[in-house]
Amino acid sequence: MQYDLITILGCTATGKTKLAIQLADYFNGEIISADSRQVYRGMNIGTGKDLSEYWIQGKQIPFHLIDIIDPTEEFNLFSFQQLFYKSFDEIKNSNKLPFLVGGTGMYLSSILQNYNLSKADFESYKQNLSSLSDDKLREMLKEFNPALHNTTDLKDRERIIKAIAVAKVNGHFEPESSGEKSVTKNDRDFSVVSLLRNDKNNKCSSLTIGINLSRDEIKKRITVRLKKRLDDEGMIEEVKSLMDSGISYNKMIFFGLEYKFIAQYLKGELNKNDMFQKLNSAIHSFAKRQMTWFRKMEREGVVINWIDGPDFNKAKDLIENYF
Repeated sequence: MQYDLITILGCTATGKTKLAIQLADYFNGEIISADSRQVYRGMNIGTGKDLSEYWIQGKQIPFHLIDIIDPTEEFNLFSFQQLFYKSFDEIKNSNKLPFLVGGTGMYLSSILQNYNLSKADFESYKQNLSSLSDDKLREMLKEFNPALHNTTDLKDRERIIKAIAVAKVNGHFEPESSGEKSVTKNDRDFSVVSLLRNDKNNKCSSLTIGINLSRDEIKKRITVRLKKRLDDEGMIEEVKSLMDSGISYNKMIFFGLEYKFIAQYLKGELNKNDMFQKLNSAIHSFAKRQMTWFRKMEREGVVINWIDGPDFNKAKDLIENYF
């Protein structure tokens, strides 16, 4: 099979970005990020951009879809697909090898499974939502965002519909229990996934490599990394700076995980210990949901070549076997 894209995926804290950068350096490639939060400027520590890692022996490995918009702006699956293919074409036209790297399942699926979701579909989805009662819409929005505090968002029907549609497309607000039992019939009827169409004009074909680590090792890495970001790297100060710059509390809740729990701490809703414990647990759960998504992709036909840990030599050998 002829491949023109390398994808490196894995749960959070598995070392996929560093591995991808090493491989891009070796194979004369460039990185395209598949992370729904790294697109935002000023959100560095909480999203794990680690931009210093992109420098190898005095040269910077080029990257795309990182630091491209402000946190006040909207970014969704449409934006990602459009910018991905633009970056993909630019890299290929430069006779370099594109590396898609990240852990946002919806973004990865949209490329690896050749989905096409148009803005017309998005508008159609909003139209379907408009047929629901106000009570049902409020119920759906609260399920996607249990921490919703701004009651205005629950009074304005148009804002509710837009919030649900954006949340679905972005994949930001998934129920804490992401298993099939938590999905109601109405959720399935109006699921954004039902709007995804397989694009027959496949624009790329990926050799996909997944980083596999034991559950215990991932949990250990998450906890160690979180302590370092909180105590040594200034993640709390980063969130405070964002809020001081005018980013609303509700937008911080929207960004989830680090930004959500630290914002709650800064607002006095959580003490520091509770913030750490809840955030640590939430990231562990997030990693579990990421792996559930990857397994789902495999069941749907995506071939993922799993390697034990971020092993450069194993990944290099895999790529050399196909390129």
